[in-house]
Amino acid sequence: METNKIKNFNKEIGMDFIHSRTGTDMKGFYGTGDKKTNRYMKPIQNLLDFIEKGKVTFQMRSKISDFQCPEAFEEEYNLYQDEYEERHYAKATIISHNRILRKFLYFLNENDITSSEEITYSHLTEFLSKYDKAKPKYIATIISNLRSYLSFLYHNRFICQDVSIHLPKVRIMRNAFIPHSWKTDDVKKLLKAVDRGAPKGKRDYAILLLIVHLGLRVSDIRALKLSNLNWNRKTINLNIQKSKQPLELPLLEDIGWAIIDYLKNGRPETRSDRVFIRHRAPFDAFGENESFYRELHRYMIKAGLEIPLDVHCGMHSLRSTLARKMLEAKTPLPVISEVLGHQNINTTSIYLKIDLSGLRKCALDPDEVFEQ
Repeated sequence: METNKIKNFNKEIGMDFIHSRTGTDMKGFYGTGDKKTNRYMKPIQNLLDFIEKGKVTFQMRSKISDFQCPEAFEEEYNLYQDEYEERHYAKATIISHNRILRKFLYFLNENDITSSEEITYSHLTEFLSKYDKAKPKYIATIISNLRSYLSFLYHNRFICQDVSIHLPKVRIMRNAFIPHSWKTDDVKKLLKAVDRGAPKGKRDYAILLLIVHLGLRVSDIRALKLSNLNWNRKTINLNIQKSKQPLELPLLEDIGWAIIDYLKNGRPETRSDRVFIRHRAPFDAFGENESFYRELHRYMIKAGLEIPLDVHCGMHSLRSTLARKMLEAKTPLPVISEVLGHQNINTTSIYLKIDLSGLRKCALDPDEVFEQ
């Protein structure tokens, strides 16, 4: 900047600098790049981040460009973001909903729609047809998000007709799916595959124990604070992220020692009050969408476990495994519901399907039925 007599730093200056050092032409800080480009790009990103926010935050390089709302829909899009806040949506939920909404707005723009008033049923049908090979549950999510947005447009007089009422209804039965659960031996192999001598391994081992033995959701583990650990009473006290209800769980001995080992010998120095933090600078809390999916699959491969192709095998499946083990131990359903942090016992009843031994006992003898 000094050599070229540039006084004000911005994104374009940063990309010009990267080009001068690597020969890489960039339209923005997204996409994929080689190691040399990434090495020059990261400090520029950090500097831009600091100028904008006053601090350096961890961020993954996005594979797609930042969302630029088409000008024709900018006013209603921004107002809808405020609607999220009024509805008290969680950040992760907002991100998930926006991902679908942004694709819809891009679709309208690409089809030369210049106003929300021009949206017709045929546009909705054409957009939904792009997902004809998607699973019903995902299609139901898309339709639900579109219905919410279009209803918002109608009630705020951006459109004269409520086209949302003509969206198809996809009925997803609450108990239509059987939760995936692990074999006990596979869980042991998974835990054994974690390198407990490495700082990151100490963290991941403690996280896995919290799910395997206590059934904590990933969202609650991300938000777990040092103040939530009561070492005198040996309890974990927190407010569930999903329902905002208080929950107290026992700080089991193996979990307690795993957390102590991590805090003393693995956790980087940080100002964060979260128990578990990132192990890449800046050392801070995990983002709202962190699912630990990659870490789990890395340990599964290391343990030589087969990754199922027909089901989503994430951290939540370990939570399902705990539910199955409690059922097999004849733990009453209300107790399981309380441990898992369910507001409604009907939610917990979904796990009855994975208690195969219990279901076998409920099987009828056809001969006995016909004799009656």
